[in-house]
Amino acid sequence: MSLAEGEWNLSYSANDVHPGASFTFGSIRSGYYLLEPYEIAYGETDAGDTPLPRADGVRFGQDYRSAAVITFEVGVDALDDATAQRARHSANLGRLSVMGQAWDAEALRRRVATPAVLSTVQGGRARRFYGRPRKWAPAGSKLTRQGYTPVVATFACQDTTAYDEVEQHTRVDIQPPPHRGLVGPLTTPLTMIGESSGKVAGEVVVGGTKATWPLITFNGPITQPACEVVGRWKVTLDITLGVGERVIIDPRPWARTVLRNGNASVAGLLYRGSPRLEDMRLPIGRQDFVLRGTDLTGTAYMTVAWRDAYAYL
Repeated sequence: MSLAEGEWNLSYSANDVHPGASFTFGSIRSGYYLLEPYEIAYGETDAGDTPLPRADGVRFGQDYRSAAVITFEVGVDALDDATAQRARHSANLGRLSVMGQAWDAEALRRRVATPAVLSTVQGGRARRFYGRPRKWAPAGSKLTRQGYTPVVATFACQDTTAYDEVEQHTRVDIQPPPHRGLVGPLTTPLTMIGESSGKVAGEVVVGGTKATWPLITFNGPITQPACEVVGRWKVTLDITLGVGERVIIDPRPWARTVLRNGNASVAGLLYRGSPRLEDMRLPIGRQDFVLRGTDLTGTAYMTVAWRDAYAYL
């Protein structure tokens, strides 16, 4: 179901015999309501400062931030599920089991780097965090037999960023060089040296308050495909893609992969002049994406997808 104002949803996919989850909480209608407002605790800064030799003060270095942790105090309520005390007790235990199963996340714990998605709507803004559920502690309460149990649960985020729930995307087609300056007769393949035709400069706007991660997909046929964010960076692959083939560059912290047709890693084919995956982010504001490469048929294109990123909700 779609989330209402103030609700949260924890979701991840199944893995082998371990089920996935889509667990909604945070409202009266869900049966799992917040007793206190959620708390987002941002991690400490790992400062790279070093003392100045034989002088006062320090030299500031590269600082790093640890991930955020979100804490929830949840009332698991089954008081209206039945009139008999024993039935309410049973219903409450059932609700606790549902939440405990979702928070246990065994389907995730057996997969390296794979995050869950924690989505919410706050102030009409649909946001999501990537991370994993951690602590889940139902209180030993006498009220459980009456159909109510308080629970404390935490979610460890991948980073300190909230991402827009809606994914933005754009398609960029390759285009032969402009007619000016060409001398015929021309032969194929044509090498793309001009700008691509999908978007004009400034037409794509990256929103939010922080730089964000792109998901770049090259679709063949094309040789030596390159994605250029004009004025920022350019990533190029030494590869030839046939019709129906594709390469996905995913620099997000929980992925950091370059996959051909979804399974074969071709990260070793990145040109040395390409940025490192950890540096491949989109700045906020107007951007111009350009597809470059050798087009074999004139049908090659790329897609760039991203989610606007925010320092807070």
